[in-house]
Formats: sequence, structure tokens, C-alpha cells
Amino acid sequence: MAAAFENELDNDDYYSLLNVRREATQEELKASYRRLCMLYHPDKHRDPELKRQAEQLFNQVHQAYEVLSDPQSRAIYDIFGKKGLEVEGWEVVERKRTPAEIREEYERLQRERDERRLQQRTNPKGTISVGVDATDLFDRYEEDYEDVPGGGFPHVEINRMHISQSIEAPLTTTDTAVLSGSLSTHNGNGGGNINLCLRRVTSARGWGELEFGAGDIRGPLFGMKVFRNVTARCFVTAQCGLQFSSRGVRPSATTMMARHLDQNTMGYLQWRWGSQSAMTTSIVRDTKTSHFTLALQLGVPHSYLMMSYQYKFQDDDQTKIKGSVKTGFFGTVVEYGAERKISRHSVLAATVSIGVPQGVSLKIRLNRASQTYLFPIHLTEQILPSAVFYATVGPLVVYLAVQKLIITPYVRAQKEQELEKQRVDSASDIAKKKQEAESAVLLMQESVRRIIEAEESKMGLIILNAWYGKFVTDNSQKHERAKVIDVTVPLQCLVKDSKLILTEASKAGLPGFYDPCVGEEKSLKLLYQFRGVMHQVLSGDTEALRIPKQSHRIDADT
Repeated sequence: MAAAFENELDNDDYYSLLNVRREATQEELKASYRRLCMLYHPDKHRDPELKRQAEQLFNQVHQAYEVLSDPQSRAIYDIFGKKGLEVEGWEVVERKRTPAEIREEYERLQRERDERRLQQRTNPKGTISVGVDATDLFDRYEEDYEDVPGGGFPHVEINRMHISQSIEAPLTTTDTAVLSGSLSTHNGNGGGNINLCLRRVTSARGWGELEFGAGDIRGPLFGMKVFRNVTARCFVTAQCGLQFSSRGVRPSATTMMARHLDQNTMGYLQWRWGSQSAMTTSIVRDTKTSHFTLALQLGVPHSYLMMSYQYKFQDDDQTKIKGSVKTGFFGTVVEYGAERKISRHSVLAATVSIGVPQGVSLKIRLNRASQTYLFPIHLTEQILPSAVFYATVGPLVVYLAVQKLIITPYVRAQKEQELEKQRVDSASDIAKKKQEAESAVLLMQESVRRIIEAEESKMGLIILNAWYGKFVTDNSQKHERAKVIDVTVPLQCLVKDSKLILTEASKAGLPGFYDPCVGEEKSLKLLYQFRGVMHQVLSGDTEALRIPKQSHRIDADT
């Protein structure tokens, strides 16, 4: 958030100041520069104070034009920003180089920085799973507890745990070592293992890896895996391994072929040979709003048919609801649940599983960055309506209560505290921007008067009112105060031949504008007249705007 704040505060965007596209040609730059020079030239003002203010703004426009009109300095500005134009920035590259050479030099330096980051990165990943046996809550009979002291209280226990962790150690730009380990315990019995994987990227189309492992349960392990892009739409993987144990050597092999059936659909065909041989085929369709999977497996000991569907809401919290059904020789399982982003790096999910003969279970998952925390809770061995009800409603009620009473107030307080601190730290700079904008508006008055007279004579474009900043339109936000500034004069000054064109950049950088609410979402609202008809439009801060438009017209009844 701090980076976004710094970008908003740095309103010296040369493209926004000149109101040109980032791809603007030399002719477009020159036309905008000449127009602004005529507006801000110091010799046009006799008042000493206005003359001083005009000179300051004229120098800013001149500096922006000098940078963007020179191919070398423009390339450095596009890459490094204003800091790149300082002495330190010029030391990075030679002045005599072409823009293409400057970009190549920057990309080379970027690759070197990436390699240094690669050496320092470990990319830790971990999973902690805690299994809870809560069947005593539902699968108990009153007669069993009559003669037992304290029998009226259900017994809930942790019956299994699993912890796994892995880290990556980049050796070169193509070689990586992955070290992983895990510990498991179930009803008092447990064990662990450790694995070392060496991976090499052989080309842009494939990679291979070797795996070595050892543990107190399975014994030594040796494996090999390769990946290869056959075509642009098809890839294959092959894996084989040898597992050593007291019962002898157990070989295994797995191959999988995947193909893009269309832009959003993948087809998979997998064959696995070993202690659990199987043939699996599946189709996965993933779009912006949904995820669908259909899979069929034939094998020993498990054969099943599985279908799942997930719907993705297009909201800021990335909410998803999902459901699946799986049936086979083992029985039938129906699952449904939801997933939601609760903070910038955390995702919370809950799934209810109902099956025969498994019973009813509740699975809670929390993803925090690269760490995963799992809590599978077994509620009952049978399918009881009460267990299904509490497994469904309980997590939802707890989540809504925690979200409303703890998470939302905490996040809101954190954001307000951070914004307030940033506003205090930048108060002097914001005051300077405001003073510059007010000075620019004073210098525009005479030009705006002439533009309005010319537009009125031909019933052209007249900006009646224009506001820029944060508008409060939601009834739930009535306690908040709108933070807007009047930008009618600056926008009227940009009108030319009955047209107003604003580029895709923050409007805070336009002459006569400043940021009235740093760190908050802003909009531009205009009420204008064209051909004697009233028009109105509300545009986002970084959206391109072109007026007049027929769609902005206000009906007579309105």
C-alpha cells in the first residue's frame, strides 16, 4: 500500500502534465507543449505575483517537454521515472546509447538483480494438519454415560497430526535443490521421512529431476521424473521409482499426458503402475467464473467416478463456492463448501463431507502465504441430520461473527491509521501541490474566458461544473464526508474545437489539479452543455475520457 501511496503522491507525471498518451508522437508532444506555453508564458502577465507563478509552471511544462521529446531521456524516464533522470540514473547508462540499447542495459541489470534474489530465495512451503475426532458429540448413547462420572460431557480428542516442510535452494539459474521432510502420527503411532530432489531445467520445453528419500516407515526411496512439452498444446510427464523396505523392493511408474482441448479446457490421461495400479482420465475446465472437473478412474483397489463444480464470485474477497460428488467401490461421498480471502495473504475455506460409510466430516483450511493449516474434524460415523446442520451452519455463524466483530474493525482501523500517518508525513508536499494548482487556475482565467466566448458563439462545449476526488454515493457511507475539489476552470481550459480529451492517467497530474484525498479511490464528475443540451458523466481517475458523447445526455424528464 505504501508503494501505491508514493505513486499517488508523485503527481509530477510528465505525460499527465502535458495530457498526452504514453505512446504520444513528437507532433502530439509539440502541439500540447505549445498550447501550455501560450497559457503559462510569464510575459503574458503583468502582476508580479502572477508572473512569478506563471514562470514556475512554465518551467515545469518546459522540463516535461524536454524529457519526453528526447528519445534517450524519455527511455530512461519510462524505465526509472524521475529518479532515473538524476545524476545517479545517468551513471547507469551512457548518454550516447540509443533507447533500444538503454532498455537492453536495464534488462541486463534486472536479470542480474533477479539472479541475486534467486540465490537468496528459499521459497519455504509447509503444511500442518491436525485431525480431530469429535464423533462423541453425536455418536453417543445415553445409557453408556449413566454410570460414568462426567459422562454428560462429550469427549473430543486429536487423533492424528501431520507436519511437512520444504525449502528450495537455487544452485544455478537452471538447477534447483528441494529439501523436504514430514512427520506423522495416528493414534499414538507415527514416523517421518526426508527427501532431497534435484531439478534441472534442460530447455524451454522441459525439465527433469532426481529424488532421494529415507524414512523410518517406508525405507530408502529413489525416483526420477521428467516433463516435456510435446507441442504448444500438449505435454507429458513420466515418473518412476524404487521403494526399499523390509518386504523387498517395490517398483512404481506413472505417466501422464495432458492436452489443451480449447482455451479453457484441459484433458488428462494418466496411467499408474505399482502397489495401487490405476488408469485415470479427467477433463478440467477453468474459466473466470467457474471451475469444472470430471474424472473417471479404473484401478486396484479403487475405482470411482468424480464430478465437481466451483463458482467464482467476481468480488474483492475472491469468494468461491463448490460442490462435488464421488462414487465408487468404496462408497459415495458428497462434498460442498466455500472459500474466501480474509486478508491480503490469507485464504479461509470450509468443506462439509457426507459419505457412506465415512459419515459426516468438516474440513477447515487456512492458507497463509505459502503455509497451509488443515483441520479435518470427524463428526459422526453415520449420516445424521443434526451433524450435517451444525457442520454447515456452525462455521458460517462463527465466520460472520468474527468477520464483523474482529476482522473488519481491525482492518479498517489499520487502513485509517496508515493513511493518517502517510497524510501527516506528506502534508507539506500536498500543500505545495495545492498551491501550485490554485496558481494555475488563476493563470487560466483569461484563457478560459476567451474559450467560453468562442464555444458559446457556436453552441459548443461548456463545462458547467466539474469535481474531482472521492464521492460518497453509498448510503452505508453517509457518515463519511466527500473530498472533492472544483476543477471546472482547468477542464474548460483543455477544451479545443468543442472537444475535451483526457488520457489514461491519474487526473491529479493535470494542470490546475491536485490530489484532495491521497490513498483513496477518486473519480471525475462533469456536468457540461453541448448544443444547448445538458450532459453528465462520472469517470474513474485513470480512465480515458472523451466528451461530448450522446450517452452522457440528460433526458428532459430527468
